[in-house]
Amino acid sequence: MSTTDNGILEIVLEINNLTKYYGPVVAVEGLSLQIARGGVFGLLGPNGSGKTTTIGMVLGLVNPTRGSMRLFGQDVSGTTHRSALRRIGAMVESPAFYPYLSGRDNLRYFQGIGKGDGPQEVDQLLDLVDLSHRADSKYHTYSMGMKQRLGIAYAMLGDPELVFLDEPTNGLDPSGVAEVRDLIRRLGANGRTVVLSSHLLFEVEQVCDSVAILSRVRLITQGKVRDLLAQQDGVRLKATDQEEAQRILGTLKWVSGVRIENGYLVPEVPPERSGDLTKALSEQGVYVTEMSPVQISLERFFLEVTDDQVTSTLTEGVRS
Repeated sequence: MSTTDNGILEIVLEINNLTKYYGPVVAVEGLSLQIARGGVFGLLGPNGSGKTTTIGMVLGLVNPTRGSMRLFGQDVSGTTHRSALRRIGAMVESPAFYPYLSGRDNLRYFQGIGKGDGPQEVDQLLDLVDLSHRADSKYHTYSMGMKQRLGIAYAMLGDPELVFLDEPTNGLDPSGVAEVRDLIRRLGANGRTVVLSSHLLFEVEQVCDSVAILSRVRLITQGKVRDLLAQQDGVRLKATDQEEAQRILGTLKWVSGVRIENGYLVPEVPPERSGDLTKALSEQGVYVTEMSPVQISLERFFLEVTDDQVTSTLTEGVRS
């Protein structure tokens, strides 16, 4: 992330109390967040949580019911908003490319209506998204992964400072998912900010530096991914007698429960009480042979902060 000359974190997007109603339907409710310059920022939430609507309001495609926005430090409305949009790129859902034009000609077409500045840029972007070898093939012959990568190239026309990518790995096979994730990480370098909208927990955990978690059209929490997941979620252990250890731990009043994961016992206790676990077991002739910390996952963190079961739609995707 980038800072100003005096060391202050530079904010490229600030949203205050942003709300959108479609008649009686609430699409986004009182959303306030800040996105700093540089890196990859995740908008994480299940389908229907307001991610795409929020992006639409930032891009001027959707009129907010109330609230305000600042882009690159300026309040945006009217001509100010249009000026700020020249510094932004976006791929929202699937771009409407012409099926019988080549990838190269599609990008040149969009250059001609105000995005980008010359054939050299198109060649550089095709190389960036690894499509140089298929640049002159018709778009309709592209695989889903190639189409998504061309969409990212489209979003990069004009060398934008802020890029929005809405569910860029939808419909991809494992190889395509890995390629796009690697590309997104590279795009968030050198002071550029990438905002990744996703319902995939594993994707956000692997790719993003910071994240805002949305649930039921509201912001639940925001922060750096490493900070949100830094807390230790307890310990896991093996003992000389696993069955007896499980029974003993289950009788302790300060142990909330004991689960078994991959052959380990995982007692639900604060990490600082790991020594008490060892003592309680040894007093009854059972000894710990292995103990290690368990770090919280983004899935478990999401469940804790939302206190609901919407993770059924927040699939982990392909672990590649």
